[in-house]
Amino acid sequence: MNILFVLENYVPHIGGAEIVFKTLAENLVRLGHNVDIITHRIKNTRKQEKINGVNIHRVNCFHSRYWFTFLSIPKVIKHAKKADIIHTITYNGAFPAKIASILTKKPCIITVLEILGKNWRRFGMSPLNAYLHSFLEKLIIKLNFDKYISISKSTQKQVLAQGIPPNKSTVIYCWVDYNFWNPKNYKGKKIRKKFNLEKNFIYLFYGRPGISKGLEYLIRAVPLITKRIPNSKLLAIVSRDKAYKKQYNMILKLIKKLNIQEKIVLLSPVSYKNLPNYIKAADCVVVPSLSEGFGLTTAEACAMGKPVVASNTTSLPEVISGKYILIKPKSPESIAQGVEMVYNNKTMKSKLKRFELKENINNYLKIYGELI
Repeated sequence: MNILFVLENYVPHIGGAEIVFKTLAENLVRLGHNVDIITHRIKNTRKQEKINGVNIHRVNCFHSRYWFTFLSIPKVIKHAKKADIIHTITYNGAFPAKIASILTKKPCIITVLEILGKNWRRFGMSPLNAYLHSFLEKLIIKLNFDKYISISKSTQKQVLAQGIPPNKSTVIYCWVDYNFWNPKNYKGKKIRKKFNLEKNFIYLFYGRPGISKGLEYLIRAVPLITKRIPNSKLLAIVSRDKAYKKQYNMILKLIKKLNIQEKIVLLSPVSYKNLPNYIKAADCVVVPSLSEGFGLTTAEACAMGKPVVASNTTSLPEVISGKYILIKPKSPESIAQGVEMVYNNKTMKSKLKRFELKENINNYLKIYGELI
């Protein structure tokens, strides 16, 4: 089978979606399929190369994934001619993938990571930007793909609310590498010692400071947590990607305004291989998101056996397990209460939910086969 992925981002750009689709693509190659990926070209990457059997074609887009929507169309059409199926995701790869599908008469599926809808405005975006993002989001969903894959039941509900027929919609959960996210393989003592946190209660945040991630509410919760747990510190691993420069600077200003510099260890992103050591070092992980399509951070922290304090919204209640506290979104007080409950060992407890890679791959192969 010849499979063409149209993805706005791919490795070495690292994010939850990139890790998920890198592993899917490489495992499809191991199963004997031919996989081509068209993505936007970031700095210091080759225009074309093969990584672990996957053919990667990068499009020069002035180092902006937004231009990928238009500038990738010729290359996507070219490679779609020899593909059996085209697979894209929200957002910027969807339009060129659908254009190529129409012109080459090849089936095309889309994996929907999340639909924010009216929340673009609620999450702090300007009225004009919120309207434009919401309009484009609706337009993408209405492009009439052959199949809509949602990464959670919560996301599927959002897809169906856009008028997509139920027979065109299904759920395929993201996967978690339980061999990689195995707490037995990591040690947190060196991290604690490195940052002089050996006697502290550590609550951890890791991720990007995007508008839906709720980091500012966690920052506002720090003074409240400090009053309840004086020896506590927030360990925050936050992306400084240029795309989030405005939000990152806002977080810095908020920390200074609240005068809580001594209660936060703010770090740039660490290597993916080293990240589990930081989770191992923490006493709990906080996921203050306002919306999540799946919640990979939550699933990873749960796999590491850490108590998780997460917002009771969208997919997070669907994904969370082990020891956890669900809290009210956009509420510093609720975040503080959740962290305090972990500190006092008053969490909810359940059997670990598992999201297996083999099941993920088999489900995609089944859909590819049905459409071809």
